[in-house]
Amino acid sequence: MNERMNKKIATLTLGAHRLTLDHPRVMGILNVTPDSFAGNGVLPSFEQSLEKALMMVEDGADMIDIGGESSRPGALPVDVDEELRRVLPLIEALAACDVMVSVDTVKPAVMKAAIDAGAVMVNDIQALSSPEALAVVAKSQAAVCLMHMQGIPRVMQDAPVYDDVAAEVMAFLSARARALEAASVARERIVIDPGFGFGKTVAHNLTLMQALPKLAALGYPLMAGWSRKSTLGNLTGRAVDDRLAASIAATLAAVAQGANIVRVHDVRETVDTLKVWRAMMRRDQGVKDPF
Repeated sequence: MNERMNKKIATLTLGAHRLTLDHPRVMGILNVTPDSFAGNGVLPSFEQSLEKALMMVEDGADMIDIGGESSRPGALPVDVDEELRRVLPLIEALAACDVMVSVDTVKPAVMKAAIDAGAVMVNDIQALSSPEALAVVAKSQAAVCLMHMQGIPRVMQDAPVYDDVAAEVMAFLSARARALEAASVARERIVIDPGFGFGKTVAHNLTLMQALPKLAALGYPLMAGWSRKSTLGNLTGRAVDDRLAASIAATLAAVAQGANIVRVHDVRETVDTLKVWRAMMRRDQGVKDPF
């Protein structure tokens, strides 16, 4: 890990929680949407959704990311009331179990209600570009993940174009993080995410992977979300529900390039992989451990 990160961001502050970043952390994905691209959306009951989330925690997830509106390519918007209906009961139940919960939303009203219900992180694919969203987070103690996305989910994959994808993503995330700090959001509460698959071609995603060390050098915790992404299907020819091996390979590559937090569907397999990788990369075995 770069020296600046070691000195300045040894932990991520999420409300009353402190998450040390001395090793890769795992965020489990819990979509409560009927149109999730990964096919793991709404379960038949609240109890089953809660059980799934708690199983991810038992399997080693450090936090659970709950989303009530799909952000897959072609996705249509969901109104505030419906999104709240989907996410709030689970946030409340998990927070009562002392689970760190992130809410995946772009709506300021949902962010506020989720934080009030116990969420300790906001995961915004629009990087708090809305002044109202920034104000909600600034008035709270929640952490925030700022993600880069070109366009909007419905059309973001139609024809994404960049002059220099790495430079543009880095400039955007750096500017958004500075805007939050100017609004009195502490640096220790800010995470950045290059947004693999969000308005990016396969070539763009692969270029961004090579640029992760530069993103990490900005000095903010770095999140990577490769789980079951379409780029992996393009590279392997596998369907979305048959990309476990590819997801783990991409996740491990992201960690090796500097990612501190990985967002995944398959928690147990990812946690086991990271445990073995870290053991085999220990310094006393003569191999540099990037963490």
